[in-house]
Amino acid sequence: MVNLGITKVDDALAAKHPGLKTYAACQSQAFMKGTVSFILGAAGLFAIQTAFQRKFPYPFQWNVLISVVAASVGSYTVTRWETQKCSDLWLLLETGQVPDRSAQVPKPDESQQRPKSTKYGDVMD
Repeated sequence: MVNLGITKVDDALAAKHPGLKTYAACQSQAFMKGTVSFILGAAGLFAIQTAFQRKFPYPFQWNVLISVVAASVGSYTVTRWETQKCSDLWLLLETGQVPDRSAQVPKPDESQQRPKSTKYGDVMD
C-alpha cells in the first residue's frame, strides 16, 4: 500500500499508477520545503527588523506581523513552485511527456476583433 498523508491507497490503484509513490514523496518534500522556508523566513526577517528597531523604533507587534506575513508569502511561493514541479513529474510519469509551460499568448481570432471604422465614421476606443 502507498500512503498519501494519512490515507492509504489500494494496491490495485497503486499498480495502475506506478509513479504514485514518487509523486507522493515529491509532494511531501514540497510541503516540507514550504514549512522550512516559512520558519527560516520568519526568523530571519524578525532578526533583521530587530536590528532596524534600534534606529527606527516601532511597536513589537508590527515586527512580528510583518515577519509572519512576509514569511507566509515566501512560503506560499516556494510551495507553489515545488508543487508545480511535482505536477509536471506526475504528468511525465503518466504520459511520458513534459507539459509546455512557456508563456505563449494566443493570437485573437479575426472574428473577435472590433472593426476600425463603420459606415458612420471611425470607432473610438
